[in-house]
Amino acid sequence: MHPIILSTLTLFALQCLLPADCLAQAKGAGSDVLYLTFDDVEFEMEKGEEFERGLLTEKIKDLVGKRISIRGFILPNGTRESGNQKFILVRDNKECCFGPGAALYDCVLVKLEKGHEVDFTVRPVTVEGTFQLKELVIGGRTMAIYRMRDCKVSQ
Repeated sequence: MHPIILSTLTLFALQCLLPADCLAQAKGAGSDVLYLTFDDVEFEMEKGEEFERGLLTEKIKDLVGKRISIRGFILPNGTRESGNQKFILVRDNKECCFGPGAALYDCVLVKLEKGHEVDFTVRPVTVEGTFQLKELVIGGRTMAIYRMRDCKVSQ
């Protein structure tokens, strides 16, 4: 069998068989970037419950200051067609974050590296940047808790 086909089949098998944590480590082998999904930053929180830092898992707290890569969608609210240096990355484009009651762990406030911009797209994007925890509180209500800084975006 051709080596490229064999390696492609091996990667496909890994994606199907390995838990997400193992795959994240495999993809990130040899780099300082942790490859995550929104599932990796979930935590237990009842609907309507007020956010407290004590709800966060140690795994999430350990991500602070580390370079991560996560895939999601650019939230169209407040986003221009082109030239965006900041945007909100959400888990999916239809169900999680487009109305009231979205989970706090389903969005990330993103700020790109200086001099970088991104155009709005309805397609998923991958964001790589430094993970931070910092609550965004509006009207006494916590609206977001995750941020990424010094980011690069790819499709």
